[in-house]
Amino acid sequence: MEKILLTGATGYIGKRMISVIAAQGYKVVCCCRDINRFTANIDDKLVEVIEVDFLQPETLQNIPEDIDGAYYLMHSMSTNEDYEDLEKKCARNFSEYIEKTHCRHIVYLSGLVNEKQLSKHLSSRYQVEKILMDCRVPATVLRAGIIIGSGSASFEIIRDLVEKLPLMVAPKWLYTKCQPIGIANVLDFLIFVLFKEKAYQKDFDIGCDDVLTYKDMLLKFAKVRGLKRTIFTLPVMTPKLSSYWLYFITSTSYHLAKALVGSMKIEVVCRPENLALIKSITNVQPFSYETALKRTLTKIQANEIVSSWKDSFVSSRNDSTLKEYQDVPKYGCFTDLRSEEYDNREDCINKIFELGGKNGWYAQGFWKIRGFLDKLAGGPGLRRGRRHPSDLKEGDALDFWRVLYANRNEGKLILLAEMKLPGEAWLMFKIYKNKIWQKAVFRPKGLWGRIYWLMVLPFHEIIFKGMIKKLSRSK
Repeated sequence: MEKILLTGATGYIGKRMISVIAAQGYKVVCCCRDINRFTANIDDKLVEVIEVDFLQPETLQNIPEDIDGAYYLMHSMSTNEDYEDLEKKCARNFSEYIEKTHCRHIVYLSGLVNEKQLSKHLSSRYQVEKILMDCRVPATVLRAGIIIGSGSASFEIIRDLVEKLPLMVAPKWLYTKCQPIGIANVLDFLIFVLFKEKAYQKDFDIGCDDVLTYKDMLLKFAKVRGLKRTIFTLPVMTPKLSSYWLYFITSTSYHLAKALVGSMKIEVVCRPENLALIKSITNVQPFSYETALKRTLTKIQANEIVSSWKDSFVSSRNDSTLKEYQDVPKYGCFTDLRSEEYDNREDCINKIFELGGKNGWYAQGFWKIRGFLDKLAGGPGLRRGRRHPSDLKEGDALDFWRVLYANRNEGKLILLAEMKLPGEAWLMFKIYKNKIWQKAVFRPKGLWGRIYWLMVLPFHEIIFKGMIKKLSRSK
């Protein structure tokens, strides 16, 4: 059985590629910087998980030498302004090590970079392309523009804008042309180009046949949703103002909004002959933008979101691993511990695992105020919601929390706060001895952290007391 190395296995594309690769009869070797975040619902015999950080070359020794192909799906638009240097370093480390293996083919998913003037984000992707193309292992680069799929950052921004704003006053980059592509077609191109020798040492643009402006894309989404929307554009709006506009109206983080705005000023349109060639090599015919929208909305309505950009730490202010926070501290912390006898164990667990998103947090008014203040301070706020209405996995974003541990059988859930705080905070739930135990832990940072805890203490009596009582009572 041939082995395929999959980098970025916990990312938006990577999560979906696991089952796609396995369905072709390959064994998938999944690279994760944090093995605690890895989840896959396929046969374990087809999946091998290794912990690798491409910024730490010594960890690359965990990659087996007998791999046959590799997918490079690592990108960064994190809070670190030096992400260009980080991306190049990762690519060099990957390239140098992959030459020591039996790998015959590398496939990299990049962005459309056909314009002379590129954004910082697209320029970084192009630099990675050149590094991988210089590798002694043959490489193929697939360049995609706007990806339309459940959980994709681009789609979520389009949906947020259209759903929330009947009247939009938008920046002039809404007239920039782009050529979108559905996530299913991206996965098709990725899998069917593997080991195709005609594609070795070449780059290809992938997209549907529709060339649209961003305004066209918004209005077509409104049409599919049966919404009437009016859009006006301003002749001038600075990149910074545009970034804040996206940040406050959509669920995206400011740093991601900033990176996307930089790219939205540049046309991302496929080279026609080039697109035709990759279609013939892979025998993939992308469906239209409207079809991609309808498929995506169907998936969302059926709660079949396999992966989301929000699950990445890019959606928060952190660039960390879960294991750094797995051990909840006991010393130097403030604690709010409460317990309550529950009416029904299963009902109580269901309520715990359904917290957040559209279900809310009980005393929802206070949480909304806290979310609004967090958004003003540059945090994620409450608008990230949750991936699924009742299912939680390690690494999931949950409003302004991150899931550290989730086990229904144990009745245990541990959340890490990602809102702006003068310290670090955890919120834990556990079913034990016929009771639900609820524990909030705050590790303050300096004097301001201690002052913050004293300021919010009176609200805890309302919020946390009300929460545990609601969770313990049957519906």
